[in-house]
Amino acid sequence: MKLMECVPNFSEGRDTAVLDAIAASIRSVNGVVLLDVDPGADTNRTVFTLAGNPDAVVEAAFQGIKKASELIDMSKHHGEHPRMGATDVCPFIPISGLTMEECADYARQLGKRVGEELGIPVYLYENAASKEEWRNLANVRSGEYEALPDKAKDPAWKPDFGPHAFNAKSGATAISAREFLIAYNINLNTRDKKKAHELAITIRESGKAARDANGKLVRDKDGKKVMVPGLFTHCKAVGWYIDSYNRAQISINLTNYKITPPHLVLEKVRELAAAMGVQVTGSELVGLIPKAALLNAGKYYLQRMGESTGIPEKMIMETAIQSMGLAELAPFDLDKKVIEYAIARQDSLASMRVDAFADLLSTDSPAPGGGSVAALCAALSGALSAMVANLTMDKKGYEQVQDKVHELAPLGQSIKERALQCIDRDTDAFNAMMEAMRLPKKTDEEIALRDAEMEKTTQGAILVPFETLQLAREAIQLAAQVAVVGNVNALSDAGVAALTALTAAKGAFYNILINLPGSTDPAFKDDIRSRAEELLARCEEEAARVEEEVRKRL
Repeated sequence: MKLMECVPNFSEGRDTAVLDAIAASIRSVNGVVLLDVDPGADTNRTVFTLAGNPDAVVEAAFQGIKKASELIDMSKHHGEHPRMGATDVCPFIPISGLTMEECADYARQLGKRVGEELGIPVYLYENAASKEEWRNLANVRSGEYEALPDKAKDPAWKPDFGPHAFNAKSGATAISAREFLIAYNINLNTRDKKKAHELAITIRESGKAARDANGKLVRDKDGKKVMVPGLFTHCKAVGWYIDSYNRAQISINLTNYKITPPHLVLEKVRELAAAMGVQVTGSELVGLIPKAALLNAGKYYLQRMGESTGIPEKMIMETAIQSMGLAELAPFDLDKKVIEYAIARQDSLASMRVDAFADLLSTDSPAPGGGSVAALCAALSGALSAMVANLTMDKKGYEQVQDKVHELAPLGQSIKERALQCIDRDTDAFNAMMEAMRLPKKTDEEIALRDAEMEKTTQGAILVPFETLQLAREAIQLAAQVAVVGNVNALSDAGVAALTALTAAKGAFYNILINLPGSTDPAFKDDIRSRAEELLARCEEEAARVEEEVRKRL
């Protein structure tokens, strides 16, 4: 699932009516969740955090920028924070299923629309920057709003989008793509701010000032202090004392958790602190965190303990919470702290109780239907294979296959998670096709628009079960492996895994066939049909071999 975050900063932190109007414009867009609104009266600036489907996020960001341009007058704005526009900055952040370059493309799309439709000069920065000197936001915003009239006369400051002219009311806006920033604090068993700061400057990228053998600062030929780089890149840190916690903390901003993840920083601080006689008592996450960061942490600690990583996502993340002491200062609610869970739909079929899903399935509602059931079968197959692998770990007589089953269990969990997503996506695709059918078709323009939407949604209703079919083949191949190396007492479970995967494959194939006639694209139809037939044939052959092997051994 593609998921993108956006963190627009608006130059208003005092007038709640303005902020409420901006929030309403963002919430009006389907497929987006407004996660947080953080106003600052002194800075006269408010940070909004929203996330969802990338196209919807771009639309919501535009609506927010448009509303801000209507309600905020920069000629009257004053605040402590640097700023140059009613919407000062608007960065996009990839959360899952997206590359940074894709986010940069979305930044350019938004910038073009803001420039053309709203007449606001737009500068691209960081990963979307069109020139190297504009990668740094501080350079783009140099001189702030007050410098914009002069910049409007300077050819070097021609914006990426919009007019090269001074917009007195809205100023200018900087739009970008950047990595997710994790705000993370490490708790210490001391009230000594100096000890916390010593640890902070040791780990942070900028490091600390070099000193000679006599403790004097080392300076270069120009008289500037020589700095000793810290241990971690993409890491900013300071030490401070928090009166309400009655302890010192290391306050950390991690600007690229994929390179410098919080759990590795924590482990190094534990090591350094112990050498100083200081203990790390836990840690604190400020704001939200991408699921991948917490999963990576949980897997790290499970692997250190020699335990299976092929367990459900939330169990992996609970390991991270306990290992990192994330619940020391306050309860850590995964549904509120993990961004993917925080924006998760409330009407998900996959999250229903089994009896409720079966009840809904049994009504006269056309969806959910066979496509969602096929996806559920694929998920159950992956779960069964993961179970067989987990039941084989650390068992006497299976010493020679331990590396293999540790490898297979996570594959089963991966199939399960991806197939569970297909349960809702299949129903969503069907509903989208029904919506397209209801579009008006009185004029030639309406007919053309409806036909295009019908083709798009029909292909969507075909591609989701095709993905389920692909997952079913993965599930059968996995079942075949666990049937060979897995615990013999769970042999029947491996057989059921193969059978449910075959049911998923056939069910998905039927859903492809029933929707194919609705497509008007012959090349698409021929390609999907031939690939689907080939996949189903492979599934049938491989499942038959698993069934034969299981029955023979039973």
